[in-house]
Amino acid sequence: MSTHDESVITSYAQAPSRTVTAGGVTYAYRELGPKGGIPVVFFVHLAATLDNWGPRIVDPIAQGRHVITFDQRGVGASTGSVPKTIEEAADDAYTFIRALGHETIDIFSFSMGGMIAQDLVVKHPELVRRLVLTGTGPRGGKDMDKVVRTTYYDVLRATLTRSDPKEFLFFNRNATGKRAAKAFLQRLQERTVDRDAKISTRAFQTQLSAIQKFGRSAPSDLSVITQPTLIANGDDDRMVPSVLSEDLHRRIAGSELIIYPDSGHGGIFQHHEEFAPVAVRFLAP
Repeated sequence: MSTHDESVITSYAQAPSRTVTAGGVTYAYRELGPKGGIPVVFFVHLAATLDNWGPRIVDPIAQGRHVITFDQRGVGASTGSVPKTIEEAADDAYTFIRALGHETIDIFSFSMGGMIAQDLVVKHPELVRRLVLTGTGPRGGKDMDKVVRTTYYDVLRATLTRSDPKEFLFFNRNATGKRAAKAFLQRLQERTVDRDAKISTRAFQTQLSAIQKFGRSAPSDLSVITQPTLIANGDDDRMVPSVLSEDLHRRIAGSELIIYPDSGHGGIFQHHEEFAPVAVRFLAP
């Protein structure tokens, strides 16, 4: 039967979970959208698994593109131990992508995923055609290492109020932000079957430590990134300060920058109706 006869899945809630083994690690991933051409590989945030991608971002891109999401080593259904550095995580991502047989990819990244994506493209520039960096900042960026303190503070606040930490970390605490947070968390529950395992506390702490090291490192030379790059964030990101998106924009020649009003770290999810079409256009084959 030819692939044309198969129905193409374009809903992330329905995307099948698969695994591939490379370098002694079994990576869990999901894929959707039409196969063929350059895939868009999604790099997820701190503490996140396959279930943390907002479907209103993934689904529009999957209408016309082969989309792949994956669990980092030691996270969710992927085996092995969590990488101790962002650079190591980028090496793992390279191993995973090559194991699937891809020689060229587009990247969609958010938060810690954007840090990993930067390290990957600096080391393997030939791999990446187009780059989307959202809610993130550069290696050695000012106040990047404060992510750890902010995260622990907000996790504590969430625990005390029996909330999801993302309500504090991703969204403003005004009426608009609270509404956006509830809507976002609801959307993350749209997948009801075959959900991923949650990240362990130890894995979460290892990732936080890797981000802190990234924040305290000497900056990378981002002038080597010549790929078309789209940078986006909210105007009040408490986790990865919004000024770091502007810093990335200054350092990556020809990049585009979008800052959404009245929104925080999760600005692209709050403003998905405006952002998704922009991302689709930017990633057009």
